Amino acid sequence: MTDDLTLRLTLVDPVQGLHYSLQDPKNVPVDIRVSGGGPLSFDVPAKIRPDGKLGGPFVRRERKERRFVYIAIAGQAGQTDAAGQRISRRAKIDVHDIPADLLRPGATLEARLPGRGKDGTPACATVRPLGPWTRIG
Repeated sequence: MTDDLTLRLTLVDPVQGLHYSLQDPKNVPVDIRVSGGGPLSFDVPAKIRPDGKLGGPFVRRERKERRFVYIAIAGQAGQTDAAGQRISRRAKIDVHDIPADLLRPGATLEARLPGRGKDGTPACATVRPLGPWTRIG
């Protein structure tokens, strides 16, 4: 038996004009959005498994412990114009390290994430939250 919860991933400063999406296990973009420059949020359905780890349609595994969600950017999110051909990245957001006391059925947990790297281009690879995960619902 599993219990459902929602992980809200909020990019606080995504690059304007680029496409962003969640990415399913087959690397297909899901819920594509075009950034207007303001914060951009994705609600990710997840499940608390009996062993306390997270699972669900967007939660991927790496080795025994690591669990993460991908946010696709530009070309990875299906953008086909010049920007999409020039930029094709993914942001990897770890979810295995969410404190256990926050993992409650029905909860909505939010991580606020940088949308840009130090060079101003989209943040990619492993992207760390700007602060702790918080329960918002």
